[in-house]
Amino acid sequence: MAETNNVKDGGLATDLEAQGVHLQGDPLWSARLLYTNPQAIRDAHCRFLLSGADVISTATYQASVEGFMDHLNVSSEGAKELIMSGVQLAKEAVERLKGRRCPLVAGSLGPYGAFLHNGSEYTGDYAEKMSVQELKAWHRPQVECLAAAEADVLAFETIPSIKEAEALVELLKEFPNTKAWLSLSCKDVKRLSDGSLFRDAVQIANRSEQLIAVGVNCCPPELVEPLLDSARTLLSPEISWVVYPNSGESWDPEQGWCTSEAALPALLEMSGTWVKQGAALIGGCCRISPAHVAKLRRHLKGSRGSPTSEPRPK
Repeated sequence: MAETNNVKDGGLATDLEAQGVHLQGDPLWSARLLYTNPQAIRDAHCRFLLSGADVISTATYQASVEGFMDHLNVSSEGAKELIMSGVQLAKEAVERLKGRRCPLVAGSLGPYGAFLHNGSEYTGDYAEKMSVQELKAWHRPQVECLAAAEADVLAFETIPSIKEAEALVELLKEFPNTKAWLSLSCKDVKRLSDGSLFRDAVQIANRSEQLIAVGVNCCPPELVEPLLDSARTLLSPEISWVVYPNSGESWDPEQGWCTSEAALPALLEMSGTWVKQGAALIGGCCRISPAHVAKLRRHLKGSRGSPTSEPRPK
């Protein structure tokens, strides 16, 4: 992946909600549709692929064996099958391209706080009360499922705690044939959501021979450049930056997203700088739609931006 500037998809839930699916307040978020409406997920993947995405992420960010057992009343085996189906749905969407391109399927794995559904995924507070071994034990079933389903790469994303980042890097060693990226949740230009330094998390990522990228997601676009800059001298030459911020709009618990007309232009304008900083994978998170991804692709790839001609990411 380090040799090519690849475009990741945007917010899967954003696109699903645009199609009329109600997700707000659901403890399983878009992962519930793996059980109730898998066709909606497959169609959403297709829309991002048709927009030119080189990498699409599965609908498993908020999926866990424990969560599915609690909220869907399925067995442990049934929960594992649902997680694995997320990879299969994405692969089926890729197959619809009929060989015109060969995008990657990233198996999405969110933080423990997403399972708690109490807002702690944005603070990482839960990690203070858990050991690295406990965090590894909780994440292990999900990693097993995504690896067994043969996702092209795993996406450890929106990770707010340096302890959880360490746990995931250690856990990855148990799956030696699996590659991954580590994307962190940050609250300012130097720190993760739990207050740890971004540069320290990058040094943890450097220890892994399986990580292909480290970076940030689900933060305002303006935080990206200074965050990458804060660790630019530390990044291993074997690892690239991965960047997929949200639109930059603010979230109000009562009013929802506060729309800003300047959000997308800011994302497009800043993306060129991220490329110069060494970002090999750039996309969007919350509020970034297939239409936005198409514009991002044209902006980054120019005349090479035809969705029918791009090579497989390396």
